[in-house]
Amino acid sequence: MPSIPVVAATDSPAKVVECLEHDGAVVVTGVIDRAVRDAVMRELAPHLEIVDPDASINKKYEADGGTANFYPGKTKRVTALVARSETFRTFVTHPLMLSACDAILKPNCTHYQVHATAALKIGPGAREQVLHREEDPYQFFKVPRPRMILASMWAITDFTEANGGTHIVPGSHLWPADRGARPDEVVAAEMPAGSVLLWMGGTLHGAGANRTDEWRYGVFLSYSLGWLRQEENQYIDVPRDVARTLSKEVRDLVGYRMHLGLGYADVQPKDNRDENR
Repeated sequence: MPSIPVVAATDSPAKVVECLEHDGAVVVTGVIDRAVRDAVMRELAPHLEIVDPDASINKKYEADGGTANFYPGKTKRVTALVARSETFRTFVTHPLMLSACDAILKPNCTHYQVHATAALKIGPGAREQVLHREEDPYQFFKVPRPRMILASMWAITDFTEANGGTHIVPGSHLWPADRGARPDEVVAAEMPAGSVLLWMGGTLHGAGANRTDEWRYGVFLSYSLGWLRQEENQYIDVPRDVARTLSKEVRDLVGYRMHLGLGYADVQPKDNRDENR
């Protein structure tokens, strides 16, 4: 039976990268403590409280060319986390993530960037999500594609097979396009709160079905090559007036930085005061 390797936050970054390259995913335990999880929940609570878990965002997704019923119902989902949560910004710059991105993404770019963010509360009765790859929007590349994306799910609450722990197909990042996953090859990421699941952009995955009476809470964060169009439009979700309040490291990772000759903008002289932040 396939399985998702599990390592500790105290293990070497090289071990995390080795698991990613071999299995396409890895769980790292003990990454964030209770105080950090509580802070994230507190900061995002006002945004999640107003979300209707039965309201579908699939119509908008389908109108833009997405797959029908891609997002399961009975789920609360909010994005723009860099702008909405100060604590989440520490996830963006976490040494675990940066070391993994350096190894997985940096060989294909000058620097990488935040690709997408989301807080996800999977409610009782939520169905299983269709398996997909983070790199699927880049249809111009043949599967298996070059390494373009590294994704992660931060466990704010415990993840179990029963409450909808993220489904992963270990090794699928190396499969050809015509290779589908058998049911016995799909593994639920079970991990205690405070853990982080990382997976390669080419790894098949999807949210699991929640068969319990509890809500499963996770925070999604992905990175992509600095020359790609980001999945989440960071320049709208993190507009300039908000970006000015961020550290230079976070601002650069969000995408307020040129990638060689890509991404220039007309910067007015009054903005020069921010260049050394």
